Amino acid sequence: METPIRLSGLARRFISDGLLSEDTAKAAQQKAKESSQAFVSYLVNQNILDSKDIASSASQEFGVPLFDLSTMNMDLSATSLIDEKLIRQHNALPLYQHGSRLYVAMSDPTNLSALDAFQFNSSLATQPILVDEVQLSTTMEQALDNSANQIDDFEDEEFNDLEMGPDDDPDEVNDSGKDVDETPIVRFIQGILTTAIKAGASDIHFEPYEKVYRIRTRIDGMLHEVKTAPISTAGRISARLKVLSRLNIAERRVPQDGRMRLKLSKTKTIDFRVNTCPTLFGEKIVLRILDPTSAQLGIDVLGYEEDQKKIFMEIMHQPYGMVLVTGPTGSGKTVSLYTALNILNTDDRNISTAEDPAEISLDGINQVNVNPTVGLTFSAALKAFLRQDPDIIMVGEIRDLETAEISIKAAQTGHMVFSTLHTNDAPQTLTRLANMGVPPFNIASAVSLIIAQRLGRRLCGNCKTREDLSGDTLLEEGFSQATIDAGLTIYKAVGCESCTKGYKGRVGIYQVMPISEAMGRIIMDGGNSMELGDQAKAEGIADLRESGLKKVASGLTSLEELNRVIKE
Repeated sequence: METPIRLSGLARRFISDGLLSEDTAKAAQQKAKESSQAFVSYLVNQNILDSKDIASSASQEFGVPLFDLSTMNMDLSATSLIDEKLIRQHNALPLYQHGSRLYVAMSDPTNLSALDAFQFNSSLATQPILVDEVQLSTTMEQALDNSANQIDDFEDEEFNDLEMGPDDDPDEVNDSGKDVDETPIVRFIQGILTTAIKAGASDIHFEPYEKVYRIRTRIDGMLHEVKTAPISTAGRISARLKVLSRLNIAERRVPQDGRMRLKLSKTKTIDFRVNTCPTLFGEKIVLRILDPTSAQLGIDVLGYEEDQKKIFMEIMHQPYGMVLVTGPTGSGKTVSLYTALNILNTDDRNISTAEDPAEISLDGINQVNVNPTVGLTFSAALKAFLRQDPDIIMVGEIRDLETAEISIKAAQTGHMVFSTLHTNDAPQTLTRLANMGVPPFNIASAVSLIIAQRLGRRLCGNCKTREDLSGDTLLEEGFSQATIDAGLTIYKAVGCESCTKGYKGRVGIYQVMPISEAMGRIIMDGGNSMELGDQAKAEGIADLRESGLKKVASGLTSLEELNRVIKE
């Protein structure tokens, strides 16, 4: 038995207004359902009713004023909140957002499924606005076309030779990304990535705000805005980046981590570490550029003074002990450790690393990504390493007492251990270990060397100019009277076409502190970081400030930059 057709409230209104007969209304409603069209759209498309008559009847039936879309300047930022498929499927268009409410243009106010779908996908309360069906269709096409095409205004050059894909296969194309694999978006992202790589950037930030989508790159430690795109493109840019990183496109409520790869040529491939984070106006995505060549630079280009390099080289080649590298995030600790591992990476050594995550893949070294959610912590990885006959172990970071104790025991039992800590200088590293609960005797007997470091911007050789400062000012900054009397010349940043605000590249500033017997005694006697610092100075070890002043005196960086990265 055929199910009788139940007429909608809007259809009954058309009948009472004399616009449709009951039979015509039932037939039209059935045909619209069979063709997966909205009832109102079917009536207009089949020329059964005029859109103005439909809008007038709907306005009277539901007591809702009719809105003229031609009088409104379309805000494309609202369109980006809802996927294009849903907009077309429900024949409804997000017009604008006000606070936590999304106003939706509709020609059929009874289309509650559209309001529910839009509310679920945007996490905003939805409010219908009644509009003419013809105006709705025209405005919808214009809005969707503009949001897709505006990205073309931001393309600078052709990128057809590039290949992008997930991290595990640089040539792989992910079929799940077809819906977001729009050529303008793809070309735009490729352009941003290659431009950032050419500029020597370390990070790329994709940031959605209420009215604009901002893209910044971090070059030589400083963020610079490189593009602003329409906020309507935010959803598709995020989706494309998440597809390439094998992240869940549908999940926008929690942070996600992934990796992707950009193949620049047959011999040049760049990896990216990707992190997403939900913000007020969308997902902020940060890409960390992982250039494997940075780990192969060699110790000579890192900026160590000759005496510092000699100490580092001697201790890293010892059969056992612990080398700790300390400094804030972004100070180059990983590059220093990878450089040491590259030097030690020979066929007769078994080298294993536990990292969170492994930033650069190194052939010949066994690298493990820690995963606390499944129990693979730093300490668990270390325990596994010690059962596999290691010569050299690298721990990404000592975060807890258990990891510290296992690392120190490994250093005491015939293994060379490298790791990092977050402290301000070398002496504070020893007291930090003691505060974590490591017995002072173990610290004194296991730790061989501590390197504190910072990265300062390198002055551009083309445009740097001499800076004239008084002798008193130079003395206050830390220069000795003998250095000033010897004819000290310092330089300041200017800026030219070949640099960024007077700087190009970065240079390392180091405090290289081997642990002497005297320092060991201070540790075992419960001494503090100030006593250790005084002992280091007595042994002729330059602190970070003194090392930085040498870089200023040699013209590698400016006094202003030194004061930025190293505080008194």
